[in-house]
Amino acid sequence: MIEPERIIIRQLVTEKATAATSEANQYYFRVAPGANRIAVKQAIEKQFGVNVRSVNIANVKPKAKSNRMRGGNPGRKPGYKKAIITVAAGESIDLV
Repeated sequence: MIEPERIIIRQLVTEKATAATSEANQYYFRVAPGANRIAVKQAIEKQFGVNVRSVNIANVKPKAKSNRMRGGNPGRKPGYKKAIITVAAGESIDLV
């Protein structure tokens, strides 16, 4: 079992995540690889004090990355698990 403090790693800040925050009241987070929906929901509610309406989890696969400076030996970007959190209407997560 993962401690609730270690489930949420960091917020994901992308164009898509920013648009979802303003339009659909959704927030994107990078979460621990062993985390499940229930654990993520409990950690978000405890850490930010909001009512979570739904949690969607996706595994982002590792990507190949070119490295032209070292003889073309390609590397890899690591994969990770992300959670898309939808909070109740009228609530927001203050991430500053």
